[in-house]
Amino acid sequence: MRKFDPWPVFFRREWKRNWPFLVGFAVTGAIITKFSLGLTEEDAKNSKFVQAHKR
Repeated sequence: MRKFDPWPVFFRREWKRNWPFLVGFAVTGAIITKFSLGLTEEDAKNSKFVQAHKR
């Protein structure tokens, strides 16, 4: 006789509750990555934020 495996039930229930957070996290991460990879050295030289944290 097979034992009951609770993991599929657990993941299905948690996915129903947490999918908005997970999808939002993925979209936000993709947007931040896209903009970060699009920066050049020239952008960094002109950035007040980079200059303030360069010390």
